[in-house]
Amino acid sequence: MSNLRDAAMTSKAWPFEEARRLLKRYEKKAPEKGYVLFETGYGPSGLPHIGTFGEVSRTTMVRRAFEVISDIPTRLLCFSDDMDGMRKIPGNVPDPEKLKPFMQRPLTSVPDPFGTHGSFGDHMNARLNNFLDTFGFEYEFASSTEYYQSGKMDAILLRAAEKYDEIMAIMLKSLREERQATYSCFLPISPSTGRVLYVPMKNVSKDGMITFDDEDGTEVTVSVTGGNCKLQWKPDFGARWAALDVDFEMYGKDHATNTPIYDGICRVLGGRPPEHFTYELFLDAEGRKISKTSGNGLTIDEWLTYASTESLTYFMYLKPKTAKRMHFDVIPKAVDEYHQQLRAYPDQDDAARLNNPVFHIHGHNVPASDMVVPFAMLLNLASVSGAKDKQTLWGFIQRYAPDASAMNNPQMDQAAGFAVRYYNDFVKPTKVYRAPTDKERAALLDLVARLKVWDGGLDAEALQSMVFAVGKEHGFEPLRDWFTALYEVLLGASQGPRFGGFIALYGVDETVALIEGQLAD
Repeated sequence: MSNLRDAAMTSKAWPFEEARRLLKRYEKKAPEKGYVLFETGYGPSGLPHIGTFGEVSRTTMVRRAFEVISDIPTRLLCFSDDMDGMRKIPGNVPDPEKLKPFMQRPLTSVPDPFGTHGSFGDHMNARLNNFLDTFGFEYEFASSTEYYQSGKMDAILLRAAEKYDEIMAIMLKSLREERQATYSCFLPISPSTGRVLYVPMKNVSKDGMITFDDEDGTEVTVSVTGGNCKLQWKPDFGARWAALDVDFEMYGKDHATNTPIYDGICRVLGGRPPEHFTYELFLDAEGRKISKTSGNGLTIDEWLTYASTESLTYFMYLKPKTAKRMHFDVIPKAVDEYHQQLRAYPDQDDAARLNNPVFHIHGHNVPASDMVVPFAMLLNLASVSGAKDKQTLWGFIQRYAPDASAMNNPQMDQAAGFAVRYYNDFVKPTKVYRAPTDKERAALLDLVARLKVWDGGLDAEALQSMVFAVGKEHGFEPLRDWFTALYEVLLGASQGPRFGGFIALYGVDETVALIEGQLAD
């Protein structure tokens, strides 16, 4: 383990860079609370989504890296902001009209429209827990409502009342003039309606009593403790860091401008701001920011319909500080790159393993890859065979790799099913074949003639060399144009696999029939 730790202390993998930065917080003494606290937040007004997955998975990667370089225990807290008022009714709930009377009530005070839990907030929290459990995350769940109502936030709320003017000075600098006139960092819960109120404070006393006008105009004075109020979301961020002594939290670039506000409020309240990590947001195929509201880009359910969880986690690992387009076309590449890294891992030394994404996905329990055929190749195989189920693909796979089977190669079996689904949903509708030019036709006829007398078996490299030679002898310059012709004429796509490997998998006779069929059309 010492060699591994030494390698980790110089690794350039971003989780280790973050872990080392975090370790410096405690280079002089260990945390008084006895552990390092990682936190991630969740807004339960909507379902957990791909951003939720990304945030928890990336935080877990940093946590895992920290555990390699330090013996200090760690915890990961997933905090639900379920005391927020319901600002709009989700469009996917049954009988949304019944929720209208509960607008601006805390989510945990809104009835559950699904009828399964005590409140809408409880229902969404259950969905979050189920979501995180499905992916095997190790975490602890925390509810904002429970923290405020049970008294866990009381000490920090009293301190916020004591430091009210300082908090307001930080906040007012970031607000427009008209908002400054009515802003308060405290959001009281109306004693008469139960709604979260966005009202100015008439008085805030140092002992934690706040005075404001209720919705009916009645002047009310209540304590900030005991669940009578919550903090506005920006002050709440900093207050939570101070209250829990959070050591690490990551969030999207859209929060970046608020970081000085969060840090400043945390310090005013006597806390030490955590280490932050700001990640770039995902873009759709057109380069627009992915939005739950607009529904552009990939959902997590869509990704997992066509590829494994591990491939999604691999995609999350890659360059988190670079904006990446996240759409269906990235899935095959992510699957194949993930398995390439799995195959490389056993032969790597400690330093290389710690730089390998699969370590950050699996920790010390990196599985072996049983993918005997790349996912991209499966897609092309599904295309030329017209496969409607994975059993069709297995017929080709087992001829190419006789020892492979659904039982012995579960990753391969899963990928075959994904490939058929992906092909039929995305590749098939967009396939466009073209007729060959005279030069391409001559080369294809030459390739057919050579394949008909081929006696080299299913040696993918030998077949690739032969295909290469045909293109070269027919004057394709650059040679890439020859392979592009093969893909566009035979596969109906502008890109494709190493063609020698494709022939080995699909079969020599089958490839001859494929070419002759396309030339006859």
